Amino acid sequence: MTSALSALLHRTSAPLLLLACLLLPPLAQAGEATAGAEPSGPTATPEPGRESEAGQGGGADSTPWRGTLELYGFAPLRATGTTTIRGFEADTDLDLGDILSSLKWATALRGSVEHDRWGLLTDLSYVRLSSDAARTTPGGRFTGKATVASTQGLYDLAVRYRFGDPEAAVAAPGSFSIIPYAGVRVIDAQLDVDAQIQGNGPLGLVFERQGNFGRTWAQPLLGLQASVFVAPKLRLFARGDIGGFGISGEKDLSGNAQVGLGYAVGNNTDINLSWRFLGLRYENDRTPSSGFSSYQNGIELGLKFFF
Repeated sequence: MTSALSALLHRTSAPLLLLACLLLPPLAQAGEATAGAEPSGPTATPEPGRESEAGQGGGADSTPWRGTLELYGFAPLRATGTTTIRGFEADTDLDLGDILSSLKWATALRGSVEHDRWGLLTDLSYVRLSSDAARTTPGGRFTGKATVASTQGLYDLAVRYRFGDPEAAVAAPGSFSIIPYAGVRVIDAQLDVDAQIQGNGPLGLVFERQGNFGRTWAQPLLGLQASVFVAPKLRLFARGDIGGFGISGEKDLSGNAQVGLGYAVGNNTDINLSWRFLGLRYENDRTPSSGFSSYQNGIELGLKFFF
């Protein structure tokens, strides 16, 4: 039986060996092709645009957090207003030279932070002015002197929502953003008036009247800002807001209007040049009343950082 089994294996091994020799090379080639192929399935081919985003390693769209910071200076070409203290009134009409000569201190900055489309913005400014004037009547009988000093702080804090593209220093032409906001404006105003009339005759009579007004109050604030790119590094922007609505006094109103150009000097930095109007008016409900009005329009220059 053993010899018969050996004979059977001998007779069948030759065809099997021949079949193996014919099949092994194609199977080996198929195995090599399978090993080198990309895996199939939904992750085999990236979606259009995914490769560039992955290669950026944390580009502009890799995080929902964004922010801006702007340092700016406002130079009114003309400022007019009226200061009223317990019925005693003094008018001001200053040009840029008068303002610069009266300027004692100025600080101003804006900032924003955003998560996805919701965010917060702030605008903080503080200015102190002091000016003196003197005039003698024809004939030299009387000399009048007046000193007006003012300190003005404006502090805005608001919630904002962005329509359109994220804010940036560089973007494709046509990219835009529209950002309405609502919040609170705190105004800190300190006003001092000192008027004196002195007789230049033998008696040398002096009449003097002084007054001061100081108040810090809050206003509801509504505003809108927008920008659109006309070139990759050049954008147009505008801003407007209004606050007060007569809530904190008999007359209580403030507002801004601004339009300008921003030019990128780097991937994350802009130089902004704009025209701006700023108006404030307040009067309490006492008799005699106290308050002030201030209207300024001029040039604003800012340096804005995007991060």
